Amino acid sequence: MLDQRPRRLVQTTLTVLFALAGTSQLSAATGDAAGLRITKDAATISIFDGDRPVFRYRSTGVPMKPYADQLFSPAGVQVLRDSPSDHKHHHGLMYAVKVDNVDFWAEFTSQYGVQRPQSLSGIKATTHDGVGQAGFVQQLNWIGPASPKPMMVERRAINVLSAADLDATLVQWCCCLQTPPGKDSIVVGGDHYFGLGMRFLVSMDRGGHFFNADDKTGSIVRGDELLTPTKWCAYTAKADGKTVTVAVLDHPGNLRHPATMFTMNTPFAYMSATRNEWKQPITVKAGHPLKLCYAVALWDGEVDKATVEKLYQRWLKFSAQHEKE
Repeated sequence: MLDQRPRRLVQTTLTVLFALAGTSQLSAATGDAAGLRITKDAATISIFDGDRPVFRYRSTGVPMKPYADQLFSPAGVQVLRDSPSDHKHHHGLMYAVKVDNVDFWAEFTSQYGVQRPQSLSGIKATTHDGVGQAGFVQQLNWIGPASPKPMMVERRAINVLSAADLDATLVQWCCCLQTPPGKDSIVVGGDHYFGLGMRFLVSMDRGGHFFNADDKTGSIVRGDELLTPTKWCAYTAKADGKTVTVAVLDHPGNLRHPATMFTMNTPFAYMSATRNEWKQPITVKAGHPLKLCYAVALWDGEVDKATVEKLYQRWLKFSAQHEKE
């Protein structure tokens, strides 16, 4: 097992994000930032660009874990699939791992863990250096089956970013994983696909193709399931007849950057960003949280490697601007 040592860049990024979203005042709707606005009801948080939906997050009233169930391209194409019959525990865009060998990914029986919502803060839209942000922070207690006490505490910051030079939907998903009070350390592990994962519409399960920043083929785990160390991974497919490209981006400040990207095509398409926890579990010690930051990008049409790389660098520039402050 490897001890986890946070890197300064991602620490600063998360600190700034949490500061920007630090108020505990919740409102029904806030905006306007570069056209972005955000609304909240009893179960969901929705982000719009004007009247166009961009992103929806199920913050409460979920069976086992909060997750995003809607992600729209700039032209309004929605790509996420929630709880399909073949894998009921696949929820659109979600984050889950094992903690001290308790599985928080699956949801079949009471032996699995629950990400229990504790609080929401900072639901607002802002602008900073020409970049619009609309987002929130959610506090979660990861509860195992044996005790009501948390096994891990998470602070999750999600922001939709908007700027004049972006030609894609861009969602930043950052999490800060910590030991619970009174515990010296925890071990974060999981199967080879655990991490920030995404299940697509059924129409995207056939005829699509994955590509990545390094043109790597990756190593086979089973069937066509591949693990590829790379800073970003993208998937192009048809969503109900309309071609889209979706990518997961890994921040260079993350532990074990570049991420180990999981991809599969059969019997359905799936993509997730992992930290190779299945082979190298991560020990998180008290006072030294594991801080991870990702982005998910969605374009209309088929885009090339250069286009994804350009947006990746734009996202890093945004992070670096905040690091200087």
